[in-house]
Amino acid sequence: MHNVAKGNNVTSDLRKAILSQTNVNPWLGLLRFFLLGTLVFSLVSLAWMTHDPWIFAVESFLAGFIYFLWLICTHDATHYTLTQWKWFEEIAPRLQSYPMLWPYGIYQELHQLHHGWNGLDFRDPERSQWTQQEYETASIWQQWYVKHQWPIDIFILGAMGLIIKTIVQGVQLRSVRPRLQGKLTMDLVCILLIQGVFLAIAFSVGMMGRYFLLLLILERTIGFFMQIRDHLEHYQMWRKSDNYLLTQLYATRNILVPNWVQWLMGGLPYHGVHHGFPNIPFHRLPEAFDNIQSVLKEHDYPEMTRDKGYFRTAWRLSHQPSLISDTGQVNEG
Repeated sequence: MHNVAKGNNVTSDLRKAILSQTNVNPWLGLLRFFLLGTLVFSLVSLAWMTHDPWIFAVESFLAGFIYFLWLICTHDATHYTLTQWKWFEEIAPRLQSYPMLWPYGIYQELHQLHHGWNGLDFRDPERSQWTQQEYETASIWQQWYVKHQWPIDIFILGAMGLIIKTIVQGVQLRSVRPRLQGKLTMDLVCILLIQGVFLAIAFSVGMMGRYFLLLLILERTIGFFMQIRDHLEHYQMWRKSDNYLLTQLYATRNILVPNWVQWLMGGLPYHGVHHGFPNIPFHRLPEAFDNIQSVLKEHDYPEMTRDKGYFRTAWRLSHQPSLISDTGQVNEG
């Protein structure tokens, strides 16, 4: 009872502390969206018109990296914190996602489940870490995969791995989230239509090979960075705290990065803050992080974790394969 009362008190103070950070400035969201989108289209156009194969490869890789950053805007859109214009945040992310085969509608529904289940329910569709029971009942090949999960996901499965995983989970969780059925149909139909148009254009100009090569480089590049981000946010962080809000703050990783990286990444380096308060827009998360840390300290709770740098943290975690125990804690080794 004491822990419950203490948890309720800190929750009340945390909510008060972030009230002033929940206002969305739509123009900052639009600036980020159109700046990154313009860079993507410019680089893809340059690559398409380039005849030198090495320059084509470099331009395609750069386009893939910027595309990765641009796709993060779709995450803001799932929470309507990019602009708070609902019509824009329903249309724009689909226009971004479908050319790269990303089923945004399915992701939109699954991401809401993720926010409800993170650290609490093993059905969490974005849980990247296996449980002890799953590992013990897995085949020898699946156990080998778990031990080498990071390099396999990042270098081999890539974006296609995430796409297939999202579609499979969308099918599996339809009974929990009935709207997934309609989103599944819409996503698949729209993706096929858009890809059909692109293929027709490439065929008409006799550049089918170049189109598939461009798509492959984009997929490999986007997938590399997406998989790193996907694993970093929650790997080795699964745990249940005194209440839902504290669980979200502690079961999610924050990353220390320069301010310009935080802006390009849409606030995701402050992922713990985002999970606790998904209505805070990306540009207000650093301020909210400091306020939350102060409140936690005042109530004698541990501060949220904050690791240093994406690649440094990814390197460390990739060499520390671990499992979630039956009690919900992380077992390293």
